Amino acid sequence: MVAPEVLEQCQRIIDYRFENLQLLDEALTHASSSPNRRSSNERLEFLGDAVLGLIICQKGYEQFPEWLEGQLTILKSSVVSRKTCAEVSNKLGLTDLIHVGPGMDKPGRLPSSLAAGVFESVVGAIYLDGGFEAAGKFILQHMQPWVDHYADGEHQMNFKSMLQQYAQREYGCTPTYEVLAEEGPDHKKTFRIRVNMQGQFYEGTQGRTKKEAEQEAARLALLSLGALDAAGEMIVEPTLPSHNHDNQPTP
Repeated sequence: MVAPEVLEQCQRIIDYRFENLQLLDEALTHASSSPNRRSSNERLEFLGDAVLGLIICQKGYEQFPEWLEGQLTILKSSVVSRKTCAEVSNKLGLTDLIHVGPGMDKPGRLPSSLAAGVFESVVGAIYLDGGFEAAGKFILQHMQPWVDHYADGEHQMNFKSMLQQYAQREYGCTPTYEVLAEEGPDHKKTFRIRVNMQGQFYEGTQGRTKKEAEQEAARLALLSLGALDAAGEMIVEPTLPSHNHDNQPTP
């Protein structure tokens, strides 16, 4: 059981008062200090991860109406990452409050995954205690700077440039972009575009401008090639495809 003074300190840190303090106690109880995993923070961590992802997805959807789903996916992966959650937890001081078992409470012994887990557990506890609005307020209070930082440009990936460099390095070719369709009136056209690399076609995608559609088509090609991870970062040593792509056009 977590000490009452620790529970009080945590509530001050997160600026939220619990109706059910048992939820916070559970959120701060690591499996190493619990008689069974059922009473540890692992279930709350699972729930908190889902709530966190939903809040950030909704925020991205509302804040960036011009972004395609691929861009929103990368935003979520970048912001709702174990690394980001751990940094937020450490900055808030939540990591220092979690109750761990003997042998884990020595300086420098706590893994970074523990820091991320306690943040997600607290999110889950707030959600169960105060609902979606309370959880969203807490999440955005601490995650909004990460959303803005991503959107400001440092993490806006130029997938066309990344694909060109990859294609030239691995295949000695330059990818081209084929317009599959142009739809709608002149003032509101949409473009469907796919990547062609030496006769190998990749999944087509749609955008409100050619530039937007080409960026998303390049991202999909990089994913198909195994050269890009879910967060939009290039894999240092990409796994090359073991078979050729179908040469038939992708609708």
